[in-house]
Amino acid sequence: MAVHVVGNVCVDTTFRLERFPVPGETLNASGHADGIGGKGANQAIAASRTGADVTLWAAVGGDAAGGWIADRLAAESLACRLTAKPLPTDRSAVLVDAGGENIIVTGSLCAEAFDPLAETDIAGRIAAGDIMVMQGNLSPRATAACLDLARHRGVRTILNPSPLPAAAGPALPQADIVIVNEGEAQALTRFDDPEQAAAELLRQGAGIVLVTLGRRGCLIAEGRTGSIRRLPAPAVTAVDTSGAGDVFCGIFAGGIDLGMTPTEAASLAIAAAAVAVGRNGTSDSCPSTAEIRDLIRTLETEKP
Repeated sequence: MAVHVVGNVCVDTTFRLERFPVPGETLNASGHADGIGGKGANQAIAASRTGADVTLWAAVGGDAAGGWIADRLAAESLACRLTAKPLPTDRSAVLVDAGGENIIVTGSLCAEAFDPLAETDIAGRIAAGDIMVMQGNLSPRATAACLDLARHRGVRTILNPSPLPAAAGPALPQADIVIVNEGEAQALTRFDDPEQAAAELLRQGAGIVLVTLGRRGCLIAEGRTGSIRRLPAPAVTAVDTSGAGDVFCGIFAGGIDLGMTPTEAASLAIAAAAVAVGRNGTSDSCPSTAEIRDLIRTLETEKP
């Protein structure tokens, strides 16, 4: 099997601040750094560190930033199928305060213009038994078309519809597994309670729903069995929460590819995300392959 992450990649510039600025205010950051970012790239890197066979399908600009991204991704254990667009490479400004909370603004022209089915050979590369992971950065049309193709090819699909509302709406019923955070679950369903929100997403057509709850772990609801479980997260001190959700999604996809049950994969993803929030950066915060192996061994020893 293989994992195909279809999404975006960008240059993340992270600024560390004691607090976030108020409207009209300028603050000096205590530090800043560039790194690989974009939900698609973050999730692909995380998935590859489980040992899964991962391909990232994304678009970059034909500029120096696009070349920098390609060089950085070449150091990762994944295949990169980058489409060059006559546009500026996407960028994000990530503000992180002293408590580890973040505010992110992204310029996503490449992602919005990317049409994977028309511009790549992904249709000839996916096969029954593979996994396709998508987010909310591509156009709703491109997202729905990719998920539709995957469904007809017998490819299992994981949709993380973030940022909203790009991948919401018609794409949800096409996804086997939907991963959202608490705020996204509420926005998609109008239910404040995550269990009610998960049940509504199942009603809309998702086969399995995971609602991430930050330091409270996650909720997993399975339509086939009707079960809803809450999985706890270890207590950690957060340094930077940006990218933790992407680590969760990528590790979960990798776990599923390795043959884990959804609950086992979610438990591994929670453990990996707990490591990530204790580090700076987005993709840079992801645990290494060796660390993921250790987490897997720990979870196996804790099985009843």
